[in-house]
Amino acid sequence: MKEAEQASFSRGDTPEGLMEIAGEGIARCIRQFFPNPGTLLVYCGKGHNGGDALVAARHLLSFGWRVQIQCPFSPEELAPLTFRHFKLLEDIEFGIDLSQVRGMLLILDGLLGIGATGTPRGVVADQIAGMNLIRREQGGFTVAVDLPSGLDATTGSVAKPCVQADLTVTLGAVKTGLVADSATAVAGRLALVPLPGISFTEGDPALLSTAHELRSLLPVRDFDTHKGDYGRIGIVAGSPGFIGAARLCSAAAVHAGGGLVTLYTTAECHDLLASTCIPEVMVSKVDSYGEVLRERHDVLAIGPGLGREHDREIRELVSIAPIPCVVDADALNAVAFDPSLLGACAGPRLLTPHPGEMERLFPQAARMRREWAVDFAKHYPVTLLLKGARTIIAQEGYPPVFNQTGNPGMGSGGMGDVLTGVCAALLGAGKSPRDAALLGAWLCGRAAEIAVFNGVDSQESLTATSVIAHLGDAFSSLREDEY
Repeated sequence: MKEAEQASFSRGDTPEGLMEIAGEGIARCIRQFFPNPGTLLVYCGKGHNGGDALVAARHLLSFGWRVQIQCPFSPEELAPLTFRHFKLLEDIEFGIDLSQVRGMLLILDGLLGIGATGTPRGVVADQIAGMNLIRREQGGFTVAVDLPSGLDATTGSVAKPCVQADLTVTLGAVKTGLVADSATAVAGRLALVPLPGISFTEGDPALLSTAHELRSLLPVRDFDTHKGDYGRIGIVAGSPGFIGAARLCSAAAVHAGGGLVTLYTTAECHDLLASTCIPEVMVSKVDSYGEVLRERHDVLAIGPGLGREHDREIRELVSIAPIPCVVDADALNAVAFDPSLLGACAGPRLLTPHPGEMERLFPQAARMRREWAVDFAKHYPVTLLLKGARTIIAQEGYPPVFNQTGNPGMGSGGMGDVLTGVCAALLGAGKSPRDAALLGAWLCGRAAEIAVFNGVDSQESLTATSVIAHLGDAFSSLREDEY
């Protein structure tokens, strides 16, 4: 990153210009998530990381935010460019009584940048502890500039203390340390602010899925299209006691644009599902899941809430279906009995395991999540979407991709069923398994974010049903928003 910046300067760009672009981008990102002004508490370090935070504060101030600066350093200790921006803000409020703050309280971490090494000490350590205390006890939302102070940008090693960020707005490129397993808990949601003129001749090949990169995968629909253009989607899901998974998966497929959605179930669940699924879902009774192959489909989604009674049939269905399939939940557990069948499936397969299901398929054996996913994709010719707080999409021949969207409210039942339905709808519309995985993970995470940031839900109250209800907003966000 430092070399790329120097190369940019040699071509005529300036530190002042890059700092202005970075700070304005951080402010724009914050306003995307928090369109209504609140109170901003800025923790400013000596270097250019602090300068980026101050520029962001200046922009937010112009949009009505109350701003307070916390800088533990004297003016002569600040980098000249940082000092210049500090002087521009010296007339703002000081001594805001945080206990009296109403509305959003946002904490902006601009203490340490990529040049910092080792464990934070002295006043910096005190400032980090102060930020974390406000977040924990007063419900503040912490945004880190480039990376949380105390996190190693290269290795992802987390120092004690380290800022606990809810959102990290990283600049120019994602630092490898931000997507290390150890960093997930302190980095939170990732957003990338590109810096014009910054380019890289080498670096980590992994990617971050961003709205900018994914937007082209979602073209505008032509006016004269019809339901047949958006996929005949077959869903094999549900069993006694687990019909909710089938309802969520099929409803998600409809709300994600599926043309015709048919849910296949056995006689014991048929009547209940037929009376409780949304009216756009057709519910069909089968005596054997092999019957599904007699019908015309563009994609199958197999697994949510199936139970283990039909493992043999499910393995056969996964193996011989000639069309793309999303394989999830109990279908993954069935396949785990003989994962070798994945080596010779009759059609493309997208697997969406959570870590427990992945462990049964392919033991982690002390690997980092990224290595685990990439190694699995080397063993089997499938697309893998490894769920988790930092979902990873892996496929042989492509760099691994880290999904950026989502929030802790997604740690509840049914989220995986929704994801399966969304991915099936995208496959039905003609997307490749990899593109469906990239879009599906981003859209579900963004729908969860919108539900919370728009005040419809809290992280505690968020449900899979609410994610479905906000899928339309997520599609619009992909076309309109930046982060």
